[in-house]
Amino acid sequence: MSRARRTPRQADIARVAGVSQATVSVVLGGNRTGVRLSERTRLRVLEAAERLGYVPDPVATRLASARNNLLGVYTFTPAFPIDVADSYYPILAGVEAEAAELGQDLIMFTASSAVPDHTRIRRTRLADGCLFLGRHVPVAAVGDLMASGFPIVYIGRRTELGGTIPYVGADYVSASAEVVTRLVGAGHRRLRYLREPDEAPSSDDRERGVRTAAADAGAALTVVRTDGTDLTAADVTTWLEDGVTALVVEETDTGAVFHATWRALREAGVSVPGDVSLAVLGRPPGDPPGPEISGFEVPRREMGRAAVRLLASLLDPAAADPSVHRLLTCPPVAGATIAPVS
Repeated sequence: MSRARRTPRQADIARVAGVSQATVSVVLGGNRTGVRLSERTRLRVLEAAERLGYVPDPVATRLASARNNLLGVYTFTPAFPIDVADSYYPILAGVEAEAAELGQDLIMFTASSAVPDHTRIRRTRLADGCLFLGRHVPVAAVGDLMASGFPIVYIGRRTELGGTIPYVGADYVSASAEVVTRLVGAGHRRLRYLREPDEAPSSDDRERGVRTAAADAGAALTVVRTDGTDLTAADVTTWLEDGVTALVVEETDTGAVFHATWRALREAGVSVPGDVSLAVLGRPPGDPPGPEISGFEVPRREMGRAAVRLLASLLDPAAADPSVHRLLTCPPVAGATIAPVS
């Protein structure tokens, strides 16, 4: 049975180059202490390292230099989202593109229910800094990480820990208000807003935008909290009988409420936008067949890129103090599911 090839070490380089291991350590570490070495010796060490295929241990390099050009990405999904319809996909594509442009490598950390949050999150210190993606924040673990001075950036607005968490998010308040203003401009005065039941800043921001715009226009608004499982065709029929002419639906990474609403509309035989107008606060994952849904675009790819730039600036001691809270504009999508009230 063949024996696995042992990873070359600095002692192997020293033997091949005919120098001490201390000299190898100085050369491979960039000679930051200014030790006097001949150029011939330096080149001999580098040639030996290249010939042996030596790759420095990233943990040891970090301990020695505090930087190794590795950015962490911590996602709370159980597996890397490879489906292009997944809401995390464009974010991660943006992260990868920007990291490549900046000459940074990425290390992915994924959640595992078998290991507590604080233990998993502590592993992110293998990187120089870390990006976090997730609807909720494990406050204690992230707080400990920040207290130690480890740079992090959340993708998505965060309010936890007194609003001190650096983030790049989307301006859901303005975008959601614009959707309601569009509906009011088409003559809609009785609206239903369907929102998922759990709490998250992105959900709160959307509801705040909806409520503000409806109040400013004097439109009647009812907020329905649902996970989608209790939505039926009978609910839709009742809303229309009550004079509701437009439905506004929250978009989340699951799309559960939107898809449940679309199904209830189909089962009730209600046409969109003929019988009722429909808008989604974002873009529904896996658009249903039929007309393009009106709403707005979440700039997920640019959020990923901007988050990498922010993290890089936090890692650069020469950089000017960055704004650590950034919100990106959400471009409107006209779609074809908002129609004037007849």
